[in-house]
Amino acid sequence: MPRKARKKSRNGVYHIILRGINKQIIFEEDDDKRRFLETLGRFKKQCNIKLYGYCLMDNHVHLLVKEVEVTISEFIKRICSSYVYWYNMKYDRCGHLFQDRFKSEVVETRAYFFTVLRYIHQNPLKAGLAGNVFDSKWTSIGEYLYQSTIVDTKFVLSLFSEDREQAVQLITSYMNETNDDICMEELMRVRLSDHDVIEYLRTLGITNNSTMQQMSKGERDTVLTMLMKLNGVSIRQISRITGFSKSVVQRASDRG
Repeated sequence: MPRKARKKSRNGVYHIILRGINKQIIFEEDDDKRRFLETLGRFKKQCNIKLYGYCLMDNHVHLLVKEVEVTISEFIKRICSSYVYWYNMKYDRCGHLFQDRFKSEVVETRAYFFTVLRYIHQNPLKAGLAGNVFDSKWTSIGEYLYQSTIVDTKFVLSLFSEDREQAVQLITSYMNETNDDICMEELMRVRLSDHDVIEYLRTLGITNNSTMQQMSKGERDTVLTMLMKLNGVSIRQISRITGFSKSVVQRASDRG
């Protein structure tokens, strides 16, 4: 079946999501995120693309962009090709890193433009990775509040106010508002690493599998239920880490 053609934005503005293939991690460490932002800035300039917002999560990226000369498809292709080449060299791997087809939606009204920008900046907050919208260093919010490096902040700030100081105050207030914004799709779950789960178990006083094996059924099920409530874990992962079968984990979760 042929792919459905992308909807063309009348004003050239799009919200884009780049996701790791099979939702896998695309940034192993902060240096990878820095490299991606360098690549993003380089091709933004080469392709004459306007960049209004970004958010880098461990397994996906949000961008708010406007195409001017080069299409967003060509722009994204160049970014991904460059980053994946570098990433594969660094980690001695080969093959694809991103899903073949990135997601995009048109952003054609001022109201929805603001909604998408806030949604992007609040991604880490809603995923439980930041205490507030200003905590994450891997979104573009800092470029609006302090100094711009790769984001075209002047245009966006002018939509709030022609006075920069007032515009910064207004965008700060707007980005901090509680909301139920849903853009393109539900917020993707952040995958916790095995190390993160093990560290969480240690905070509960569980340093190894034998500790859990010696617990009563009720105590064990309480711990398994607490693990299932963590954002970004799976039954398979918990089973692998704790040594209990997936059916045991599932039953504990159902009872919890």
